[in-house]
Amino acid sequence: MPERVFQVAEARDLFGRLAADNVRFFRSQRDGANVDGSLLRRKPSRLADRAAQVYSPPRIDMEAYTLLDPALTRIGGPVDVEGGWFDAGDFLKFTHTTSYATAQLLLAQRDGTGSADLADEARHGVERLAKMWTGDVLYAQVGIGVGNETVRTDHDVWRLPEDDDNLDAPPGSADHHIKHRPVFPANKPGEPISPNLAGRVAAAFALSAQVNAESDRARATEHLRIAAAICAHADHSPAALVTAYPPEYYPESSWLDDLEFGATELALAARALGGSRAPNWTAEAQRWASRYVESDSRGSAGISDVSTMAHADLAGLVDGDQRQQLIDDIRRPLRDAAAISDRDLFGAGVSYVDFDAVPHTFGLMISALHNKKLTGDSTYDEFLTRQRNWALGANPWGVSFVIGAGTTSLRCASHQVANLTGEDPVGAVVNGANAAKHFEELNTFPTLRACPADGVNPHAEFDGKGARFLDNAGAWASAEVAIDFTSIALLAFTLAAR
Repeated sequence: MPERVFQVAEARDLFGRLAADNVRFFRSQRDGANVDGSLLRRKPSRLADRAAQVYSPPRIDMEAYTLLDPALTRIGGPVDVEGGWFDAGDFLKFTHTTSYATAQLLLAQRDGTGSADLADEARHGVERLAKMWTGDVLYAQVGIGVGNETVRTDHDVWRLPEDDDNLDAPPGSADHHIKHRPVFPANKPGEPISPNLAGRVAAAFALSAQVNAESDRARATEHLRIAAAICAHADHSPAALVTAYPPEYYPESSWLDDLEFGATELALAARALGGSRAPNWTAEAQRWASRYVESDSRGSAGISDVSTMAHADLAGLVDGDQRQQLIDDIRRPLRDAAAISDRDLFGAGVSYVDFDAVPHTFGLMISALHNKKLTGDSTYDEFLTRQRNWALGANPWGVSFVIGAGTTSLRCASHQVANLTGEDPVGAVVNGANAAKHFEELNTFPTLRACPADGVNPHAEFDGKGARFLDNAGAWASAEVAIDFTSIALLAFTLAAR
């Protein structure tokens, strides 16, 4: 038998180090002038975003995967949208994912160790969101990933981000929107904002108000004001939800949870600052929570469902039947996942053939941790351990889906900067297992560095039952990193470290 070595230590030491690596990944994902050159050999990038133009939302045919507009229609600008984080392995930037990730970093800062690096990265996220809000318009996206013969996009090239600043791409040229990235709004001036965006962006600003209430009251007060203004712009009867352009990048059907999240964090921020509106926002959060629990749009914790985070905080503001209702709803996905886990040889509580298997696993960990904190119930302790172990290597492929964690983690991330510099994006989280059909066509670019170099898949013999895992730089369906994958892992590790 081969020798197995593992470390025994306090939870805060074991999981604290993993969370610190997650923060490191966020720092390596920074865009703009404020990058860290010690990570992935980063250089300032996308400086043209300081004077970006605003365009009407694009018309996209996802079946043909093509942009239907011969040219984008400019409606405003210039605007300064420099900075933020790259969304994933490419260089697009979305408010939908940035607000989600920022809120989770702020929750980790508020409820965890509050390290200086974490606080700095959370502040970076909030500053990004501030650039995306004009006072009556919320910008939803910077860059475009679906083009046509006359419009080349971020997904048509594999390069380092600083290379785009050196392009000669005047208006009308095919590469114009690679260098001069379009900005797309979520709403027209003065019109309501898609409630999923309004709720999670408001929650991020309100959480910033909470963590700054004692140390920087002026900043906290301003962020509470912004959160309240954005929440007040929310559309309460949306015909469709705005996530990204195209929305298929981030499918979303639920929005009641987002408004519950926003109102809950507003209530907590108002209490932290001694404001008088805390009871009103608490009552508003209660209404959205009740509607969510009674709705059909109910999932488990992840980018498309923030109810677990909202419920956990709202449960501290209410009592009686509604508090129990919130706890029961936190337990709901745990009951379903525990049944799946009991039937799986490796104890996974998620489907191996669905997208976001790994982040959903971390979401289940968060649900179990919140349940125990709120109730003291240890029913899901063993389940929690199985999920953590599965994500960190106790899975059919024996690979940790957190890069750099353990002795055997993913080596060939689908991440342009990491691929071209040959350095690992330590702390990043990938999707992991997925349906085999998503690997029929891998990403290929002339500039993509083959990884693995020999093209051999050492994990092929462990695929089965329609599921596959491929550690390959072209395998976006299993090996692409993302900020929303990593932020939910960070929050799970932070809560586990307490």
